[in-house]
Amino acid sequence: MFDARHLRVLRAVAATGSFSAAARELGLTQPAVSQQMKALEQTAATPLLVRAGRELRLTEAGEALARHAGGILAGLAAAEDEVAALAGLRAGRVRLVSFPSGSSTIVPGALAAMRAAHPGTRISLVDAEPPRSVEMLREGECEIALAFHYPPAGGAVPERGADAAAAGAGAGAAGDPVDGWDGLVVRPLLADRLLCLVPEGHPAVVAGRVELAELAAEPVIAGCPRCRRHLVELCERAGFAPRIDFATDDYPAVVGLVRAGLGVAVLPGLAVRAVPPRGVVTVPLTPEARREVVALTLPDLARVPAVAVMLDRLAAAAKDAQDT
Repeated sequence: MFDARHLRVLRAVAATGSFSAAARELGLTQPAVSQQMKALEQTAATPLLVRAGRELRLTEAGEALARHAGGILAGLAAAEDEVAALAGLRAGRVRLVSFPSGSSTIVPGALAAMRAAHPGTRISLVDAEPPRSVEMLREGECEIALAFHYPPAGGAVPERGADAAAAGAGAGAAGDPVDGWDGLVVRPLLADRLLCLVPEGHPAVVAGRVELAELAAEPVIAGCPRCRRHLVELCERAGFAPRIDFATDDYPAVVGLVRAGLGVAVLPGLAVRAVPPRGVVTVPLTPEARREVVALTLPDLARVPAVAVMLDRLAAAAKDAQDT
């Protein structure tokens, strides 16, 4: 493999016709130039220079190598500039995949902060629910995937937000067995509390809360499939099967159905923030239930500067979303 330093010396010798002149041009000593040319000839396994009187001339192999050297050195310079730009966040790309309620609450603030601080970094966003978002990450279709996880029956989601992540509680850890997250870097963002939406005038408005067991007597409007499955599990642990009359992934439709008096709904807090409910009332659900929202990436990608900074921006935005 040719050394870039040796190629630079070859070009200088070819241009000046002597070791001494090449040494002056490169700021080297004549012996150093001679040694580098010998090393280059050893690598090439053929003579590159011949002496003709007081001048040095390129052999046919030397002319061929000198002809390519310009392009090789230019390519290396371009590569060095591009890598330096990526490392310094003057360039780069982060493709982000998020579930809809995360896209409308956590992601906008993170993207705005990233663009303001590093305008040269290109960022894109598409919506996908887990586990599809996790599959997209593994298939190379994105650098970061926002996902969520409901705890197993009887489990509880710990309070792990940006502060905990900064302290190292799960941040940057690979090997999480949850929902196919094994081998991924898991950055905890927030614990998203489930809330109950009821029509105005519902008894829960006066009580200020809804007991889970009270849903046994209510028609329920369910959300996305994973949220729906978790709600059924919660109700079954409470000793009843919920009566789900309507199910839709469209959060505004859920709010509209509740407002029309067709039932009550249980939604994650981010979903409620994403679609401010009009004509309905949001009350806490007891006992409290939460889902864990995380940002996922691959171990190698976590070391890429743009990805690492984007993870930090997402954690900060998640903290802001949880505090509001």
